[in-house]
Amino acid sequence: MTQSLRLKLTKLLIIIICWAIMGFLIGCYDYFVLRSELSAGMSAKFSLSQHLFFSIMTGLMGAVMGGSFLVFYVNEKYRDRPYGFTVMAVVLSFIIVVTVIAVVLAAVVAPLQTGKSFAHPETQKVFRNALFDPIHLKNITIWSLVVAVTQILLQFNTKFGEGNLWNMVRGKYQTPKEEQRIFMFVDINGSTSIAEKLGDEKYHQLLKDYFADLTNPILDNKGEIYQYVGDEIIISWKYKEGYADSNCFDCFFDMKKEIKKRSVFYSEKYGLVPGFKAGLHFGRVMAGEVGIIKRDITFSGDVLNTTSRIQGKCKELNAEIIASGDLINAIPLNGKYKVVQLGSIQLRGKEKEVGLCTVVQV
Repeated sequence: MTQSLRLKLTKLLIIIICWAIMGFLIGCYDYFVLRSELSAGMSAKFSLSQHLFFSIMTGLMGAVMGGSFLVFYVNEKYRDRPYGFTVMAVVLSFIIVVTVIAVVLAAVVAPLQTGKSFAHPETQKVFRNALFDPIHLKNITIWSLVVAVTQILLQFNTKFGEGNLWNMVRGKYQTPKEEQRIFMFVDINGSTSIAEKLGDEKYHQLLKDYFADLTNPILDNKGEIYQYVGDEIIISWKYKEGYADSNCFDCFFDMKKEIKKRSVFYSEKYGLVPGFKAGLHFGRVMAGEVGIIKRDITFSGDVLNTTSRIQGKCKELNAEIIASGDLINAIPLNGKYKVVQLGSIQLRGKEKEVGLCTVVQV
């Protein structure tokens, strides 16, 4: 199972649990309203346990079908559309589906209640009463709000990065924390000349396609997209996740395979296939929330500056990927890569020399 599929299934599981809880709360709310002084009282047919069961089952069934629709279809097919568009599209689709279900159920239940044909006047009366029961409007209103909020939260989760929204809600980085992380800075080759050739608008579209194609290889190798900076993408790993199975190096070569697989698309649409180079390093950073009007989780430390400068050496040393000697020595390559020493180089702004290496797939 790929990491991207695992993340989608996790989102779906969270939706199922939350919607089942919402079903329970809605059932309780109905009960308390019926018990209030504003109500004419409960029907003799009302059963709290039965009502709660049906409310929870409604939430579960809606989550399985509606949640799957949101996670696997809407947020994949319409990921380039405005947030407002996807929310409205989802809510309208939900209203239409619920309306159709209400009509079908009313058409099935009415003849069963009367024991007569659907065309019989008595059955028609029961059908109309069931169809225009205000409870349908109540359910549509409440569940439309639940669906809209779910879609907004899914969009926010994408906006902040996988898991970061939850980290901000629970205040994980309210107080800065020291973490050991691996960073990879990835930059498009010849970005200036490409931008001049394509023009601003088409170049921006190229970046959107390019970043989208790199996403799954990054997720599948347990990387986190830290920032997009112009035509550069900064990828981060918690040390153990980047260390395991040499994920940080696998990520680079999987990204290259993905772009190569899409080479026909890029050639036909843009007249070129984007290449890229990368620099990798690791070390301790401080992670914490910053900002007042716009809040974000940022990393600070010498590691990022060093990684950026290592990446800047790729063109000079004619290497697609350069890693610090410290990182090469720390991560087991499991015979998948051959290490080529590039010597020790004093990077700008560094007092001591940093050993640099490139890796080649065996």
